[in-house]
Amino acid sequence: MTSSTDAPKPTGRGGFGSAVLMGGGLVVLGAAGYLFLIVAGHTLSVPDQAAVKSVYFLINIIGPGLFFALEQETSRATTSTIAAGRPVRHVVRNAAILGGGLLVVVLAVLAALSPVLVDVELSGHWPLLWAVLLSAFTAACIYLMRGLLGGMQRFAGYSATLAGEGLFRLLPSLAVAVGGVAAAGTYGLIFAGGTLIGAVLGLPWTRNAPVGHAEGGERLSDMARGLLLLVGAILLTQLVANLLPLVVSGRLGTDNPDANAFASVFVLVRVPLFLFAPVQAMLLPALTAAVARGDFALVRSRVRLVMAAVIAVGVPGAIVSWLLGPWAAKLFFGGDVTLPGSIVGLLGVSTILLMTVQALQPALVAMGRHHAVTAAWAAGTAVLCLVLFLVPGNVLWVAVGAQLAGPAVVAGGVLLALAKGLRTAGSRPATPASAAV
Repeated sequence: MTSSTDAPKPTGRGGFGSAVLMGGGLVVLGAAGYLFLIVAGHTLSVPDQAAVKSVYFLINIIGPGLFFALEQETSRATTSTIAAGRPVRHVVRNAAILGGGLLVVVLAVLAALSPVLVDVELSGHWPLLWAVLLSAFTAACIYLMRGLLGGMQRFAGYSATLAGEGLFRLLPSLAVAVGGVAAAGTYGLIFAGGTLIGAVLGLPWTRNAPVGHAEGGERLSDMARGLLLLVGAILLTQLVANLLPLVVSGRLGTDNPDANAFASVFVLVRVPLFLFAPVQAMLLPALTAAVARGDFALVRSRVRLVMAAVIAVGVPGAIVSWLLGPWAAKLFFGGDVTLPGSIVGLLGVSTILLMTVQALQPALVAMGRHHAVTAAWAAGTAVLCLVLFLVPGNVLWVAVGAQLAGPAVVAGGVLLALAKGLRTAGSRPATPASAAV
């Protein structure tokens, strides 16, 4: 066992304090992202606005979609290492190697796709490609940092990385706008660079990391297998959540007002999903503990409670999206056209489906059924792509149909897997998951 000096120093561990810290950091980061798009929308031409929004979605796919897996595996390995009384430095070394390897792969893929990305998605702005490449490096840094801080239960440091990332994306953007030197490439580089500042701000909380007394540490091969599984599942999640605006911009052109308006409303209807994210983070530990005790009645009650929260947040959000979404998108992000409220409202319904998955997924992970989660996301991604690329018709309406069909398949798959798991839970020992998907 670790000594008292080696034990992690939690901040609000597992309780209200950690929820406040994490929630506050997420609010700052999310608000900064939306304000960044608002500033860009009011200071750039329509083609440049669409290109910056494409960068926004690309960075969200690369960071939360790929390198978030590095955070989860680093956090899991850190917690396991501390519990075994081993030095954390082994985890840091392995995570750095894995993060570096993942970074090389991502950069190679982006370089190979660069002509298409620049011509189709980025309106010919090569500086925006440099911003996307920079974002891969900064994502590797910040998600490794968050994994280490999360594993050591140092939530104050974790929240500092969230708030710092948001503030150092927003404040320089405001300075550029006020100074009258706004440019698409400048905004892109600022958005990517703010992530690195967030990672640096977490460094003070890594001091006095547990050194441990036992021999050995996490094996690199074990961490690599865990990372690959998580990369696949989380990347599918981000593709379903963020792919559509890129496809719409690619088909209509970044200078098309409809493409710009679609990207704007797509960002707005995701607000409830973002606000719901802390609920998922706090739900998983409670469900995992309940499964370990065999208390599946508590699992059912918690799932029902969180589904009630989905309805309470999601349904009003979809209605507001239908009634006010087009007007709000034009007001906040600028643009020359207003989309029909029905399009925005249906995108709001797709957000409810994604929130449903967020509510049900932690229960499956807690029961050791994360492969079912991965399978559900794979099926949903396949359906979304089939509708998006094979169904003929108006580009915007096909995109809306795909965004409804894909998440519906994911939600249905997760719901069926959870129902099956709860039916059979009493007939076999619980198997807690080793990693969250």
